[in-house]
Amino acid sequence: MKQLLMGNEAIAMGAIRAGVNLVCGYPGTPSTEVLETAAKKNDGSYYIEWSVNEKAALEVAAGASYAGARTLVTMKQVGLNVASDPIMSLSYVGIKGGMVVLVADDPGPISSQTEQDTREFGIFSKIPVFDPSTPQEAYLMMADAFEMSEKYNTPVIFRPTTRVCHGCADIEILENIKREPPEGFIKDTQKWVIFPRTSYLNHIRIEERNAKLTHVLSADSTDELDLSKWNKIHLCEDSRKAVVSGGVSRKYVQEYLDYDKAGFLEIGISYPFPEQLVARFLEGVDEVLVIEELSPFIEREITYVCGKYNIKCKVLGKLTKDVQCAGENTAKSVREQLTKFGVAKDIDDETLKEVGEKPELPVRPPVLCAGCPHRASFYAVKQAMKEKEAVFCGDIGCYTLGNAKPLDMTDTCLCMGADVTIAQGLHRIEPEKVHFSFIGDSTFFASGITGVVNAVYNETDIVLIVLDNSTTAMTGHQPHPGTGVTMMDMVKKKDTNPKDEITHKISIEAVLKAVGVVSVEKVNPFELDKAIDAVKRAAQMKGVKAIIFKSPCIAVNKPKKAYTVSEKCIKCKKCINEIGCPAVTNIDGKIEIDSSLCFGCGLCSHICPVHAIEQ
Repeated sequence: MKQLLMGNEAIAMGAIRAGVNLVCGYPGTPSTEVLETAAKKNDGSYYIEWSVNEKAALEVAAGASYAGARTLVTMKQVGLNVASDPIMSLSYVGIKGGMVVLVADDPGPISSQTEQDTREFGIFSKIPVFDPSTPQEAYLMMADAFEMSEKYNTPVIFRPTTRVCHGCADIEILENIKREPPEGFIKDTQKWVIFPRTSYLNHIRIEERNAKLTHVLSADSTDELDLSKWNKIHLCEDSRKAVVSGGVSRKYVQEYLDYDKAGFLEIGISYPFPEQLVARFLEGVDEVLVIEELSPFIEREITYVCGKYNIKCKVLGKLTKDVQCAGENTAKSVREQLTKFGVAKDIDDETLKEVGEKPELPVRPPVLCAGCPHRASFYAVKQAMKEKEAVFCGDIGCYTLGNAKPLDMTDTCLCMGADVTIAQGLHRIEPEKVHFSFIGDSTFFASGITGVVNAVYNETDIVLIVLDNSTTAMTGHQPHPGTGVTMMDMVKKKDTNPKDEITHKISIEAVLKAVGVVSVEKVNPFELDKAIDAVKRAAQMKGVKAIIFKSPCIAVNKPKKAYTVSEKCIKCKKCINEIGCPAVTNIDGKIEIDSSLCFGCGLCSHICPVHAIEQ
């Protein structure tokens, strides 16, 4: 049977087909829908959770894998940074049950703070990397990834990119693979306890294993898994040119490459690199063009192979400026690169228009939603600090959008949780200023608590602003420890509302008080006068002070009656110039509120000097 599935849905279905026993992860675009699909499809046969962060997720999965369970961990590329400590050690310790670490890369980047390439982490950690090019391939690859993991006693990285994650295709759904239940944990301190001597011996074993895998992936040695099928050669005996590609770029090459003008090698498992296969492919080739996204990973490996095997072949790609060094590839960019290399299909301009040359999309700057409580929180802090020098340290999430004018309330943004610690560093150099850190409720649990403890321990004068909107909003409204809902609760009760309290809610207020924050106030940011007064009080105190601005995200809250602008309006434009709500507009000099966007938060009515905005 066939189903139309998003790539992330196909990946989840592939894991279910392979007999996964545990799925855990932390939300992050473009990976989020993998775990969400696994939750929707869960018939109770496997455990699933949103973990507090990627490190916790990977360690939970490692424990289950030690007991023989098949585990899937999901995250985006920057999440792998958080999980890097356990995964590096796990590479040396090894696993028992198959363990696939799905790390979705984001060329562009479209929704990330970096364009880092997870294939490079494969080399760094000595962990095999699968690199699917389509949703169908990703679905089929998952079973082989689990099998490879178990056979070679290693976690495996599964690296789809944004277009594979979010593209849709008809997927041929196969029967589930029948497996025995997990064996259970068997005590063996020589295996499961990491010691320097053990690591040394395991390092030798890993190098031998990966050397063997290069032959397996090159079809130089037999392997019942037939892993070499993911690296495909298309020969062209009449040409001394060739193209090599990996990931979704393979499909762009397939669309526009003239197979009578060049050979083509598809790399589906990029590490360990199939160097013997590449050496054979390059025999008789004078020039090879490498088309890939993010880093010149394959290009460097091919350059190495040419040197090692004494192959005289010119290697073109990112390093030679024949392929752009940043951003994602597109069918158009790949066609241009193939045309420049002289191996593209002959397609006239009219035909190109017929196959889908599209106009540029209009630019839509990122902005906080109409009715978003973060807008009121930022505005309250801004008003309270009008007479003071203050620095506003931001974080990753919806509240990053506080940087947009007219709010202009995000002076720094590095990575998740860094708002709290960046503020501490700034304060040590400029103690005369007031330093604020803005963090969301989900991010507080994921990576903020450690920074708060550091600030309290070192007696640093900062004001912590927790923007608690009762959800993980930026990635699609997943639950977190402060919501009182887990993914297994959602599985057991499919119609559960995220606002319903099912499990124990962890109180941010209680955590802050427990670690020694000198003052903790909880305020509704839409009660503007109270919010401003709370900020002023906190700014005058010594030590770590916290204000929890608590108001639900509009996605988990019912809208109130919309506001309108009355005839009393004096056209001062304060409502537009100070808060930048997308529902408030200036049309031909007349201030209006778009009722289809207005959520009824009332912030604009609070700041109107003549009370012309009414519900």
